[in-house]
Amino acid sequence: MNKSEFTRAYADRLNVTIKEAEVLVATFIDTITACLQNGEYVHISGFATFDLKDKKAREGVNPASKEKVVIPACKSPNAKFSKSYKKIFN
Repeated sequence: MNKSEFTRAYADRLNVTIKEAEVLVATFIDTITACLQNGEYVHISGFATFDLKDKKAREGVNPASKEKVVIPACKSPNAKFSKSYKKIFN
């Protein structure tokens, strides 16, 4: 399911137009993104926690040239799903 298919399914469940659902989905994503950019974490009880993980600089290999390269340190978004949410699927 891609974003547009998700938006259509979301609109059907809420009985709203696709345009309204697009705004709701985009706002949800934008809010989580803004919180992460501000250094906050987002915890949605019973669903997931979103935060940023610091990745250290490391050495890698360019697959095309087999040359060793240094991959710089960066921050990476991370989502960890709650036990109760995971339990739904098992």
